[in-house]
This record gives sequence, C-alpha cells and structure tokens, in this order.
Amino acid sequence: MIGIYYGLATLAAMFAGMPIAFALGSVAVLFMMIYMPASSLDTVTQNVYEELASITLLSIPLFILKGAAIGKSRAGKDLYSALHAWMQRVPGGLGIANVLACALFAAMAGSSPATCSAIGSAGIPEMRQRGYSPGLASGIIAAGGTLGILLPPSITMILYSVAAEQSLGRLFLASIIPGVMLMLLFAAYAAWRFTRDQHLAGESAYVEPPATWRDKVRLLPRVGPFLILLLGVMVALYGGYATPSETAGLGGLLALGLVIGVYRMWKPSDLSPILSATIRESTMLMFIIGMSLLYSYVMSYLHISQSAAQWIVDQHLSRWALLSAILVLVACLGFFLPPVSIIVMTASIILPPLKAAGFNLVWFGVIMTIIMEMGLIHPPVGLNLFVIRNVAPDIPLKQVILGVLPFVGLMMLAVVILCVFPDLSLVMPDWILGKK
Repeated sequence: MIGIYYGLATLAAMFAGMPIAFALGSVAVLFMMIYMPASSLDTVTQNVYEELASITLLSIPLFILKGAAIGKSRAGKDLYSALHAWMQRVPGGLGIANVLACALFAAMAGSSPATCSAIGSAGIPEMRQRGYSPGLASGIIAAGGTLGILLPPSITMILYSVAAEQSLGRLFLASIIPGVMLMLLFAAYAAWRFTRDQHLAGESAYVEPPATWRDKVRLLPRVGPFLILLLGVMVALYGGYATPSETAGLGGLLALGLVIGVYRMWKPSDLSPILSATIRESTMLMFIIGMSLLYSYVMSYLHISQSAAQWIVDQHLSRWALLSAILVLVACLGFFLPPVSIIVMTASIILPPLKAAGFNLVWFGVIMTIIMEMGLIHPPVGLNLFVIRNVAPDIPLKQVILGVLPFVGLMMLAVVILCVFPDLSLVMPDWILGKK
C-alpha cells in the first residue's frame, strides 16, 4: 500500500505541472517525513551528493559541452549539405543523407533533441522542396534524432550503466551494431517511400540537377575535422587509451577548439550560447538524476522496490513473458516521462527479476533504450515531435505523428530481431573486451 501511495503521489505531483526533478524530490522528502525516522531528513543532502559524486556521471556535462559546441555552430548544416551532395544520385538519396546526418551528428552530440533541431532545420525544408511529403520529411528527422540516445556517446547509456552497475564501455560497444541496424532500416524505408511517392507522382515528380564534383569536394574541408574528432574519440575510448570521463573531456575541448578554428566562433558573444546551453542542460539533468536517486533510495528503504520485484517474481512468468511485461511497462512510461527518469525510477525494480531470469543486463540496456526511443516520437508527450513542431511549425501535428508511426514499427522490428539474435548486440563487447 505504501508503494501505491508513493506512485499516486508522484503522478499527482507531475500532473500538477511540477518539474520532474522537484516532483521526485518533494515526494521522496514527504515520505521520509511520514515513514522514516526524523534523523533521515538530515541525510538528504549527503545522499544526493554521494550519488552525484560519481566519476561516470562526470562525463555527462562534458559530453553535453561537446554536443553544444557542434549543435550551436553550423557543423550540423554543413554535415547535412556534404552528405546530400554525395548521396544525390542514389534513389531516395536525400532521405538517406538525412538519416546518415542524424546518425553522425547523434554520435558527436549524444543528444536526441539537439540532433532533431540541428539537422531538421536544414533537412526538412530541403526535403519538402525536393518532393518529400511533410509527414515523411518530419518522420525521417524525428526518428533519426532518436539515435542520439542509442549511439555512443549516449547520456542515456551512461545513466543506465550507473543504475545497472554495468560497464559503460560494454554498453557503448553493445549499442553500435543495433544503432547501425536501425539506421539502415530507417534509410531503407525513407528511400522506398520516396521512390514510391515519386512513381505515383508521375510526370510531376521533382528532378534535381546533379551536384558537380567541385561542389562535392568544396564541402569536405568543413566536415572532415568533426568526423576525425568522432573517430578519435571512439579510438581513445574503445582502444583503452582513456576512460569515458577523460574521453568526454577530450571530446568537449576538441569540439570547442574546432568550432573556434573552423567557424571562427572565438568572440564571447559566439561562445556564450554554447556555454549557456551546456550549463542549462547539465544542471537540468543533474537535478533530475540527483532527485531520482533520492527517490530510488526512499523506495529501497521502504522496501517498495524489493516488494515490487518480489511480486513480479511471484507471478512465475516465463522468461519471455517477464521481459514482454517489463518492456510494455517501459513503453507506457515513455509516453509521459523522459528516458533519464524512466531508468533511474525503474532500474531497482525491473533489473533484479531480469537478472534472476538469466537475461544479460548489457543486452537489456540496448533493448530498453530502443523502447525509450519509441517514447521520444510517440504521442502524447514525444519530445522529438515538439522539436519538429518548432523547426517546421507549418506542418500539422497530425502529419508529423502519421509520419513517425512507420518508424515506430521499424523500432519494434529491431527489438524482435535483437530478441531472436541477442549476439548482435553482444558480439562487439565480447570481441573487443573479452567475454564477461
């Protein structure tokens, strides 16, 4: 009953419009006052500090700095322009170029909304101008943006590694093949859908003049340094030359240096948006993480999470029925909550039964992330839907939603494939880091 009251109080605080961090913290403190010794209130600040004083969490603001440096410059638009020029002759090449641009930008920035905003501001108008329907154009960008929480460096994966006590390096490696698989599924659908639409359009179909080799080569110098940065960060992390936190710091400083060198953004007025965005997003995330961990601590002290886990085990579900029930829960939570809150709020409840059932928690982290990706583009609160509305306000929300639904189906297909062939996500960490 305490657990039910705890859940209802949380929902009431959130639906009242209170920010997520303060809703979780207020409910946790309220239940500490009612059900825990009075002295426990003296440990609130200590508990929050100890949870945040993690070397793994240190990488979050550094990766955010890296993403802000790229997102607040013209790097995203230049990356998109170069891919567009080189993929122009491929059927549906513009849609494929947008998916690839989203994937590469996500791998550099690690943020889904930043990817949607940076690539969508250039990509959606270009696609619509060249015959792509508004729904398809917005769907490509919204779905491509979700790769930001799957492809490394993923802030979501960093939080999951802390909550699940799993190796961050293994999680990053495990997400690469599934991320590439999703990227290929998105690109194939975009190309097929555009080709079909052009065939139905007949003589009125748009025909674009080809880009010259001079145009293609001219675009490479601006994109090259950022691709080298991405490759260098990956080599430093996976080659064992640097820890995730060191890699994040190196990536953030190099991205800042490239923005200053390539785009001449050295004035205080140029750097201010980058630093402001980094501080604002880092503070928001760290507040959510700190309050979520306090929330989880109270759940554990009151035996709510243990009782919930035991109740799930007592249902004697088969392994796959247990997994299906948990994934449905995560999907439903994704309709209302961001991935950060879902991970920290549910990890202590869902991971022990899964581990007892014999599931690999690194593999499950990839599956869970893909399910949370669906929540980013699924109504009613899909974050990327609102980012697309800001980028292209003239596209009705109904068309945006209809445009992303096929991509939700492709994510479901990817989850099924990974369930049937789990080694797709485990082969890289086992090969590079050895079997655990």
